[in-house]
Amino acid sequence: MDSHEQLVQDLVTKYGEGRENLLPILQGVIEQERYLSEDLMLKIAKQMSIPAAEVYGTASFYTFLDTEARGKYVIRVCKTITCAMKGKNQVIQAIENFLKIKLGETTIDKKFTILQTNCLGWCHKAPAMLINDEVYTELTPELVVKILNEYKNRK
Repeated sequence: MDSHEQLVQDLVTKYGEGRENLLPILQGVIEQERYLSEDLMLKIAKQMSIPAAEVYGTASFYTFLDTEARGKYVIRVCKTITCAMKGKNQVIQAIENFLKIKLGETTIDKKFTILQTNCLGWCHKAPAMLINDEVYTELTPELVVKILNEYKNRK
C-alpha cells in the first residue's frame, strides 16, 4: 500500500464511507498533501465506492480545494465588488509586479501562487487577501509588498 492509499484509508476510517463525508475527507487530503491530485481523487472514489466524477466535481466546486499543485504560499485575493471598489486591482498588480508572475501562476521556485477567490468575509475591511490561512485586510500596494517581503524571507 502506497502513502496515498494509506492516507485515504485513514481518512475514510476516521470519517466513514458515506457520501456526506466526502468533503471532510477531501479537506483532510489537502491538509496533508496541499492539493488533490488525480491519483488521490481516484483512490478516494474507489475507497468510498462513489464515481470519480463526483469526487472531482466536489473538489472543483470549492475554490479552496486545489486540484493542481500550488506554491508553498497560496495568495487568494478577494474578487468581490467591495474589494474591487477599494483597490483590489492595484493590490493584484502590486503582487504580480513583486513576484513577477500573473494571476493564476506559480513562481518558478514554487514559493508563491496568486489566485482570486470569492468573498473572504472581510468586506468591512476591504480589500482583503488570504495567504494560506492568514487573513490580511485594508490592503494597499505598499502594504502588500511589505507582507510579501516577510514571506519571501521566511525559511
